[in-house]
Amino acid sequence: QVQLVESGGGLVQAGGSLRLSCAASGRAFSTSVMGWFRQAPGKEREFVAASTRSGGNIDYADSVQGRFTISRDNAKNTVYLQMNSLKPEDTAVYYCAADTSGSVRRPYTQYRYWGQGTQVTVSS
Repeated sequence: QVQLVESGGGLVQAGGSLRLSCAASGRAFSTSVMGWFRQAPGKEREFVAASTRSGGNIDYADSVQGRFTISRDNAKNTVYLQMNSLKPEDTAVYYCAADTSGSVRRPYTQYRYWGQGTQVTVSS
């Protein structure tokens, strides 16, 4: 089992930045892929970014490419999402996800472990 705990959400003005963190525990050493998803009210959960353990394979949604950066600190079993140039449409609950096999992928149904989510609100 892998437990995930997100932190770092909050309220920020458009154009601002936030950094989300996700700490993994349990069988954290076995997480081959970790990623971030988000879900706005009334919308389906959508892929944001994902990274393999080595960082050699990274994927971003088109909507965040060039603004968000995913990174991992394997010594701390933590994945980060640096979010710059935030827009009101980035407002959502952000979830950390992980799995113990395979590489980066976008469908949220293909991740086995999930955090509880952290709210990000971007005001205009």
